[in-house]
Amino acid sequence: MAQGLWGVEIRSLDSGEVLYALNPHKLMMPASNMKLVTLAAAAETLGWDYRFTTAIETAAPIENGVLEGDLIVRGTGDPTINRRDARSAAVLDEWAAALKNAGIARIDGRIIGDDNAFDDQVLGAGWSWDYLQYGYAAPVGALEFDEDNATLSVRPGPKEGDAAVVELTPGSGLAIVNRAFTGAAQSADTIEYSRRLDRAVLEITGSIAADAQPVAREVAVVNPTVYFAQALKDGLAARGIPVNGDAADVDDVAGGPDQASRRTLATSTSPPLSEIAIVLMKVSQNLYAETLLKAVGAAKSGLGTTEGGRLAARALMTSWGVPERGYVQADGSGLSRYDYVTADMLVTILSRMAKDPRHHDAFLATLPVAGKDGTIASRMKGTRAEANATAKTGSIANVRSLSGYVRTRDGETLVFSILANAFSIPSATVNWMADLAVETLANFTRK
Repeated sequence: MAQGLWGVEIRSLDSGEVLYALNPHKLMMPASNMKLVTLAAAAETLGWDYRFTTAIETAAPIENGVLEGDLIVRGTGDPTINRRDARSAAVLDEWAAALKNAGIARIDGRIIGDDNAFDDQVLGAGWSWDYLQYGYAAPVGALEFDEDNATLSVRPGPKEGDAAVVELTPGSGLAIVNRAFTGAAQSADTIEYSRRLDRAVLEITGSIAADAQPVAREVAVVNPTVYFAQALKDGLAARGIPVNGDAADVDDVAGGPDQASRRTLATSTSPPLSEIAIVLMKVSQNLYAETLLKAVGAAKSGLGTTEGGRLAARALMTSWGVPERGYVQADGSGLSRYDYVTADMLVTILSRMAKDPRHHDAFLATLPVAGKDGTIASRMKGTRAEANATAKTGSIANVRSLSGYVRTRDGETLVFSILANAFSIPSATVNWMADLAVETLANFTRK
């Protein structure tokens, strides 16, 4: 690490004493440790009981079982309508049942996604272009289905040398250029995919063995609103309610019904923020973070924008004594390389959240537990830190971070932030160094 940079602070939660510090006020890229800032702002602004709502609406009449016009789905950013706990299927079941109860057996109009609760800036500032095709860089919107990930399926052709067979979930907005082929039996899977920058094209390359099972990859969609509308259209058809019109974004529809003229047919309510935040932190789910930052902005200004969320987070950080020059926030997830924090700032946030009775239990429940779950399930096993340390990880190229809490041999709770930047050694080695530091803290005693 001679050419790299560490930013570290270790503070006693009980006394506030700083036990160790190395570059604690140096600005460092945090990667997903930025989610600590986002969650603190969301918990303070929205509250742990906050729930997103999604409604299906129409202004069209129903005649002889036919909705003679458009069905509108209006979202406020619920990120949980996805495959986790089969919630997306359950929501579609509920909505199909509600439409049938309203006397609708067929829809002659379109499925229109109303995403106007958020602005249309779907990507974060400073996101690298070469990972925009991956599921972890999915675009954010007021309507989000299956975490805005389409599934790319690749299976072998009839014989070696034939083109591989590829399929992509409808509504992704991506055209496919298939350059993948069928390899020899027992050969290695070398399937790769990349997205063109000049147009919405996904290129598939590599090979899949002739005797291989299909492989699946998660691909970020182009327009989350159209993807949601298409998923709703297909889901209703699968449940016996065919839709004759197309799936569309309300921004692309001329002369559609305004909200005042619509009536609500069904409403879905998300789990509370306390549950959403567990997925956000333990899985390190980027889309959830970006959504929460915009939801904070919506709570403050009426429109969900990243800038509005940043302003709310800045006001909170200032009230907690974090200087304005002490960090730079570009997004909610930490995917951006424009983000900068200090170890001292993160320790301050962690200390505040742990000491505030409104936040203590819910916040600590979101953090991965060493050797047990989340992103540190396989780390620090067989040490005093296992099942003891709880911490948020962070990982982008040449950046690793680990910030959280650990109890010493005396039962004293220590708050730590360990940030590593600008290194060229293997990232696994950097993680090992951070883990060793936390194990050392777990073994610490004042006696």
